[in-house]
Amino acid sequence: MAAELHNVVGGTRVAGRRTFEKIDPVDGSLVAHVHEAGPDVVDAAVAAARAALDGPWGRASVAERSALLRRIADRIEERFEDFVAAEVRDTGKPEHLARDLDVARAAMNFRSFADTVAAAGLDSFLTDLPHGRKALNYAVPKPLGVVAVIVPWNLPLLLLTWKVAPALACGNAVVVKPSEETPSTATLLAEVIAEAGAPTGVYNVVHGFGPDSAGEYLTAHRGIDGVTFTGESRTGSAIMRAVAPSVRPVSFELGGKNAAVVFADCDLGKTLDGLARSVFLNTGQVCLCTERVYVERSAFDAVANGLAERAKALRLGRPGAPETTTGPLISHQHRKKVQSYLDLAVAEGATVLTGGAVPELGPDLAGGSWIEPTLWTGLDNSARVVREEVFGPVAALIPFDSEEEAVRLANDTDYGLAAAVWTTNLERGHRVAQQMRVGMAWVNTWYLRDLRSPFGGVGLSGIGREGGLHSMHFYTQPTNVCVQL
Repeated sequence: MAAELHNVVGGTRVAGRRTFEKIDPVDGSLVAHVHEAGPDVVDAAVAAARAALDGPWGRASVAERSALLRRIADRIEERFEDFVAAEVRDTGKPEHLARDLDVARAAMNFRSFADTVAAAGLDSFLTDLPHGRKALNYAVPKPLGVVAVIVPWNLPLLLLTWKVAPALACGNAVVVKPSEETPSTATLLAEVIAEAGAPTGVYNVVHGFGPDSAGEYLTAHRGIDGVTFTGESRTGSAIMRAVAPSVRPVSFELGGKNAAVVFADCDLGKTLDGLARSVFLNTGQVCLCTERVYVERSAFDAVANGLAERAKALRLGRPGAPETTTGPLISHQHRKKVQSYLDLAVAEGATVLTGGAVPELGPDLAGGSWIEPTLWTGLDNSARVVREEVFGPVAALIPFDSEEEAVRLANDTDYGLAAAVWTTNLERGHRVAQQMRVGMAWVNTWYLRDLRSPFGGVGLSGIGREGGLHSMHFYTQPTNVCVQL
């Protein structure tokens, strides 16, 4: 039986102006009827958040906020399987991935930011003045206020908690707008946060779409003090236009067209394992996934053939099946977009090493949004499929002849989120990684994260950084106090 998902305003379930259907990307079945928030519901959610700030939550100490985050983490773990089930229903990803990555990381995000806020100090300076006098300057961090948290559908719980945890740690109240494709975990998190003892209005959820729906109403609302968003670069541009009249701060982690640079001296087995993960994890629906693989020419055939074999070994199927490695795309609409790039690649002269079509998985899965893992050769940086983000399980393999050429090709993009360098020459690994025009560069690994380190991109890949104290800087406003001694 399909669920019914309401908006959550001030701790109360609130009906929307209408409902829309959330469809299971695995088989096309109905997951939930979701209430779409109109302007009145968004108004009420912003007012509830403001009331929370004006109440006891606005006076909560760092120790009290840190303790709340730890209770939320504990409660996520107590309801671990509920979150796994909700994540899988929404996204269709394999259960092991939801369990090991998404839900485990959600609890970790709250604990990490509980630690960060508890350990954070104040910036202070003792200033020398004429005649032996001194002045003390110290900066008091205050909450940004009511924060709009807008998250995408690819890692909905992980990215939601990556933003909500530091926002609450800093004393803000939030209004969350999950993707219309993945409404379940944001709604479930409202229950958990309430069960953990958060004051009413600290966490609110409005469901809906972007233009002329909850997304637009929320970002344009004058009661919002800042917007944090992860998603498409085009949507980030639209949000910037919405907040420009009132000059509100934004934090964006946007798209990527990420490169991997593979040198001939790499450890071939480890490199192929790493590339298979970075290209195909979560069906390529991760902002950090690799879509451009530049390979030193003498190793090109070995890398291309080896990666194609790993792609062919992936198993598409139901999330709970133990042999399943790869789920569907999020929706038929997204599959249509990815298919258009598969067709375009061939039109642009690509040689398809593997994939390139919709797989036949039997009648039970015929209604799902499935696509084959796909690799191309024969393209260069002028091809649209090499320049534009596909956001699917695809990559183009392109040869290079020198280190300088590899750096130039990798940096030849409007995006700048992440890159990976594969080499056993660590001196070269350091040198090349530092030349990447990206926010994050890995050497001989991918997606290895320390949650205290800066996370974000340059160019079309975003504005600002998240992680550790970098998140705290966005979610707080410092007031400098100067005292002449």
